[in-house]
Amino acid sequence: MIFDTFFMERFLKYFIEHLKVERGLSFNTVEAYCNDLCTLGDYLRDNGIADWSKVSRDDLLDFLDFRRRRGMEAATLARELAAIKVFYRYLVNEKLLTSDPSAVMDSPRLWRMLPDMLNIEETDRLLRAFSDRSTEALTIRNRAILEMMYASGLRVSETADLKLGDVNFETGMVRVTGKGSKERIVPVASRVLNLLRRYIASARIELTEKNPMSPYLFVSRTGRRLDRERIWAIIKEATLIAGIDKEIHPHTLRHSFATHLLENGADLRAIQEMLGHSDISTTEIYTHVNKNRLLAVHRQFHPRK
Repeated sequence: MIFDTFFMERFLKYFIEHLKVERGLSFNTVEAYCNDLCTLGDYLRDNGIADWSKVSRDDLLDFLDFRRRRGMEAATLARELAAIKVFYRYLVNEKLLTSDPSAVMDSPRLWRMLPDMLNIEETDRLLRAFSDRSTEALTIRNRAILEMMYASGLRVSETADLKLGDVNFETGMVRVTGKGSKERIVPVASRVLNLLRRYIASARIELTEKNPMSPYLFVSRTGRRLDRERIWAIIKEATLIAGIDKEIHPHTLRHSFATHLLENGADLRAIQEMLGHSDISTTEIYTHVNKNRLLAVHRQFHPRK
C-alpha cells in the first residue's frame, strides 16, 4: 500500500528503518507493523487526513471501530492498536510530532474491541474440561497443554515448539522460543509441573511408542510434534465441553493470563517479560481491560456514586 501523501509516507519510512536497524526486529514483525500502519494511513487518507499530526484520539477510535465493522477479530484490533501506539511514541520521541493521540486511549468503545478474556471461574472450567482422573493418554496430554498455556502465557506456536528439555523441573521455569527466535524464561506453577510429570511419565511414553526419539514435549498419537491447528482444535473442544459462551481465540488463554496477573497486582514490566513483548506499549493493552474492571468496582462500591 502506498500513500499519496509524501509527508505521511516519509514518517512511516523513518519508523520502519528504526524497527529494522535500531531495534533489530525480524522481517515478519516489521512487515506486520508496516501493514497495520499502512491500513491506518489508507483509512486516514480516505477520510481527508493527510498529516500524522492532524490525527486525533477520536480518529483512531473511529479507525478501530471501522476495522471491527469490517469483521476484524478483537485480537487483530489489539495488535493494530499496539502498532499505532509504538509508532506515535517513536514520532514524539524523535520530535517529529509534539503530541501523541494514542497516549490516552481509554474508552468504552475501545474496551469492547479488545480480546475476549476469561474470568477466573471460566478459566477454571476450561482447564478442567478434560477430566483430571482420566488415564487416557490424549486426555492427559490435552489438559497438560491447556494448563501449560495458561500457567505461562504461551502462544499456540510457542506451545507447539516446546521441547522436553525446555522445562526445568528443579527451578520451575520453562525456556520459550518466541517471535523472531527470541528466547525468554517463564515461571511454571508447581501444580502444572506435577501435571507435566504425570504426562511425561505415562501419556507421553505411550504416544511416542512409534517415535521414541521425538524431542517435542507435546506430541500427537503417532509421536510427532503437534501443529498449531491441532492445539487450537483442542482449545475449541475444551470450550465446548466447558460450556463457555464466548468467542474464543488462539490467544484467549494468553490474554487471560496477563489480565489475571495485572488484576492481582503484578508489575506491568514483569508481565511484559513473561509475555515476551519487545515494547511495553503492547503489554499496556491489558491496562485498559483492568481499568474497565476498576471502573465497574468503583461505581458499585463507592459511597458517592
